Amino acid sequence: MRATVIHGARDVRIEEVPDPVIQHPTDAVVRVVAACVCGSDLWRYRGIEDVPEPVRMGHEYVGVVEEIGAQVTTLQVGDFVIAPFYVCDSTCENCRNGVSTSCLHGGWWGSHDGTGSSADGGQGERVRAPLADGTLVVVPGQPSDELIPHLLTLSDVMGTGHHAALQGGVREGSTVAVVGDGAVGLCAVLAAKRLGASRVVAMSRHETRQELARRLGATDVVPERGDEGVARLKEMFGGIGPDVVLECVGTKESMDQALRSARPGGQVGFVGVPAGGPELPVRTMFDTNVGVRGGVASVRNYIEELLPEVLDGRLQPGVVFDLELPLAEVAEAYAAMDERRATKVLLRP
Repeated sequence: MRATVIHGARDVRIEEVPDPVIQHPTDAVVRVVAACVCGSDLWRYRGIEDVPEPVRMGHEYVGVVEEIGAQVTTLQVGDFVIAPFYVCDSTCENCRNGVSTSCLHGGWWGSHDGTGSSADGGQGERVRAPLADGTLVVVPGQPSDELIPHLLTLSDVMGTGHHAALQGGVREGSTVAVVGDGAVGLCAVLAAKRLGASRVVAMSRHETRQELARRLGATDVVPERGDEGVARLKEMFGGIGPDVVLECVGTKESMDQALRSARPGGQVGFVGVPAGGPELPVRTMFDTNVGVRGGVASVRNYIEELLPEVLDGRLQPGVVFDLELPLAEVAEAYAAMDERRATKVLLRP
């Protein structure tokens, strides 16, 4: 089968790799219907993260179950499923505590499956899904082609935006600013609106992303950054800043922006994959009582909550996909996101 392999900075290729097979009785084999490129994939693509050897890519996909292992009980061949961006059993103590990204038996697509076996990447034609009962979520029936982009966001970006809003403590009436206008930041705008925020500010300098943020629920847009951005937010919210700031980038600059923008006693919810040395100024946090909470999003724990609203159309996060390409053109998908010609690219095998 064909799959995406990265060999180094700006060197992404489609290659022939072995077809996946059942290796453990808890496995399933899934035919990928749609996958996508994540902003975090760009850290390797840009050379920010080393690629010492060729690596399979992709951790967001939806598809159809083609084969199941002897111990799989919740899936049937033909089921349409959503795969979160990691492998988990959904039964260990960490999973039950809502932190399935720390599953005691879990793993990562394109890396390992928790047992030491290699795991397929999602940007391919098929995937061996380890711990299939705990990892995969069945979507009722066979979704329409139009629904697939919205379902695909539940594998990562919508759940991650939701995680940012929850960790930031967004609730009815909250005032919120979102740092980052990528797919996660845009989904954080939608998540904050869903949780009842009275005002949601998208920090964006990109006209098409500003428009999309407004479509998803932003009441205001602030293009300024750094000191000017902090001053603008404080001015908008009584001279003190918003209740909550959602950090959805992962750089030193974005975290600094978030921490200095929140009102005294406010909260920062952070989900940006750290790159570029973000740090926490403990003295500033001590002086302002600004709290920081977040991390890698346990999206598997959120899928069942969000799925009904996607199915009935109340949530339409799939609008973050503004470019669709065949898998064969995955190199162009990476280039388009790297050059900000696309917010998020959907791939069809």
